[in-house]
Formats: sequence, structure tokens, C-alpha cells
Amino acid sequence: MTPARPTATSGVLLVLAHPALERSRANRALAKAAKTQSGVTFHDLYETYPDFAIDIEREQAALLAHDVIALQFPLYWYSTPALLKEWLDLVWLHGFAYGIDGNALAGKRLFVACTTGGGAKAYHAHGYNRFSMDDFLRPLEQTAYLCGMVWETPFVVHGAAVKTDEALKAEADRYRARVASLLAPADAELGA
Repeated sequence: MTPARPTATSGVLLVLAHPALERSRANRALAKAAKTQSGVTFHDLYETYPDFAIDIEREQAALLAHDVIALQFPLYWYSTPALLKEWLDLVWLHGFAYGIDGNALAGKRLFVACTTGGGAKAYHAHGYNRFSMDDFLRPLEQTAYLCGMVWETPFVVHGAAVKTDEALKAEADRYRARVASLLAPADAELGA
């Protein structure tokens, strides 16, 4: 059963999925920067569901209550961490997120922020990983399309583990600004 659709907050639901956040300088720095923004609801999936027993109704209610859904994660084997994939599989259901009468996420924005171990040069047709980050994130972009969502340009931090403290601070500042831009009303972004 689809939960009743509450009025959206116009805020950002930031869904963090990192199985070892305590060991991640980059994702910790990004999360800390985003949490400083008023209007951001921070949700750490691995902290909330260490046993992978996801509360589907609670998660759907959180999705309904926000206009921007942000997914933050490290790129693991060219994809999302396991719990984020499980969350998408269990929460973004037919009849809720897509399909007949599945329009709960239509018009909302989907934003992805991820970190990679390799440098930016590794992510192109002639690089070590043979594909661009856009290619690796295409399943999430298609998910947004299927659900009638607006796909926001992703935020990517390459070479996260080898960044200096100064470079990591600069990335966190860039992320804070990007999240702040997501909080602006859509018509303000268009210059209306």
C-alpha cells in the first residue's frame, strides 16, 4: 500500500550509503559539509539498517516529504554499495515510484554525489576504466527517467583517497555550494 502523499518540504533528503564511513575521509567530509545546510535531512542507510532490514513505509514517507532526493556513495565495482541497491529495490516499488499509479516521485529531482578511487583520467573511453562516470551512473539516470524525476548533474570526487586535506576541504566546500543550489526553488535556478 502506498503511503499518503504528504506535502513536500522542498528540502533535500540526503541518503548516504557508505559501509565503512569511519574509514572514509572524503565521504565524511562531504557529509559534514552537506549537514551544515538548513533544509537538508541527513539519512545514513548503513547506520539505520546495519542488518539490511529496511522499513519500506518509513523510507517511502521520507521520499514523499522531500522535493530533492540526493544519493551519496562511494563507487563500488562501478556501482552503488549493496545497501543502496537494496534500498532502491525495496523502496522504489512499482505502483509507488513507477508504473500504473506509481507517480509518487514524479517531478522530484534526483541528485547523485559519489567518490571514486581512481583519478578523473581513468573514467573515459581510453582510460583505465574504459567508460565515463556518466556511463557508470546511467542506471540511476534511467531510474530518474522511469520515475518521472528530474536528473541533476552528478557531483563526483575523483581520487578521493589520495586527496590532500586542502584538496578535500575544497571539494567539501564545492559540495556544500552544490547542495545549497539544490535547496533553491526551481524557478530561481532558471532565473525566473
